Amino acid sequence: MMNTFEQYESEVRGYCRSFPAMFTSAKGAWMIDAEGRRYLDFFCGAGVLNYGHNPDKIKQALLAYLMRDGITHSLDMYTEAKQAFIARFNDVILQPRGLRYKFQFPGPTGTNAVEAALKLARKVTGREQVVGFTNAFHGMTLGALAVTGNGFKRAGAGVPLGHTASVPFDGYLGEGTDTLDYFEALLKDEGSGMDKPAAVIVETVQAEGGVNVASVEWLQRLRRITEEHGVLLIVDDIQVGCGRTGAFFSFEDAGIVPDIVTLSKSLSGYGLPLALVLIKPELDQWAPGEHNGTFRGHNPAFVTATAALRFWQDGLLAEDVARKAGLVEKRLTDIVAKHAPGARVRGRGLIWGIEFDDTQLAARISQACFKRGLIIETAGIDDQVLKLLPSLTIAEEELRHGLDVIEAGLHEALSVDNVSPAIEAAA
Repeated sequence: MMNTFEQYESEVRGYCRSFPAMFTSAKGAWMIDAEGRRYLDFFCGAGVLNYGHNPDKIKQALLAYLMRDGITHSLDMYTEAKQAFIARFNDVILQPRGLRYKFQFPGPTGTNAVEAALKLARKVTGREQVVGFTNAFHGMTLGALAVTGNGFKRAGAGVPLGHTASVPFDGYLGEGTDTLDYFEALLKDEGSGMDKPAAVIVETVQAEGGVNVASVEWLQRLRRITEEHGVLLIVDDIQVGCGRTGAFFSFEDAGIVPDIVTLSKSLSGYGLPLALVLIKPELDQWAPGEHNGTFRGHNPAFVTATAALRFWQDGLLAEDVARKAGLVEKRLTDIVAKHAPGARVRGRGLIWGIEFDDTQLAARISQACFKRGLIIETAGIDDQVLKLLPSLTIAEEELRHGLDVIEAGLHEALSVDNVSPAIEAAA
């Protein structure tokens, strides 16, 4: 069966190389392969499955909608499914937080949302340049790549990526250096060579970039700087929104209000493609049809996204994520202190990373974990970070089991290092 993929599928495939199994079903925090082996999922579709695999209440809503021949595709025409989602999102998410945004549904993926946000920011301000940050990741289409830091992915564009500038993210220049001093100086100095940007786009936690966490103070200062200079602030909450950091939006803890927010990944709650751009009303200056996409009316995703908002009717899920975050942080810190004292643990909510100086170690740990039935990925420019993305609804005993496997995988990976010199000497 694997030969089918190797023979016919493009060499561009990636995750299947790290996790070479034929998966057939999944439920909750677990995936099952064709041989019946169970794998605990600490990857969750790169953050798509915040509520786990096939959550019953969401699945039931989807099945009921399909069985009554509900509309599947509608472009941007009005449908009951879309109306229900907009109304419910306003009631459950926006209004309780005092937020007012217009909804734009672009194409169904995160990079579609980023492209729409960048395009609108340039249209509204009449300026071309957008500022991004070192180690950022915003998507694989040309506009999103232009504000992405990863050189390997940028090179894949095959053309120059312009009209952007990159400045240091929080912590990029080491502890004790506020990187926003540099950015603010560029904005204030007519001799800096930086044109006044249309917007700044930021992830509060750089997930693909290595689980780099921006502090509350840094985010608050970034918001003040952008407001003072008339620059729009776009928060890319595609991977770390929808509760990944605890609160529904990752910027809530900082108490800031972005001008534009991009959402996707776990927005549908079920793994169905859905993206959303939230726009301050005064910025909604699109002409009808000026930006569109064939699959911006994916009604089954509206249905599942509406059902997923049940998780946010009260504060219980956020509280549960905060409790689990404390468990994960303590355990990872203990594991590192015991086995790899030079490694660094960082994260928020239920996105965590362990960064190693040996850039090969995280990949070896990931493979050792996979052999033990745990799916866990790597992140960072050199894949030097072991990255944890368990579902928000994972049971505590499952979470503890996964952490046990990580410790065993780390021990195995380090043991290989320790025996290698002896093997070479004997040879």
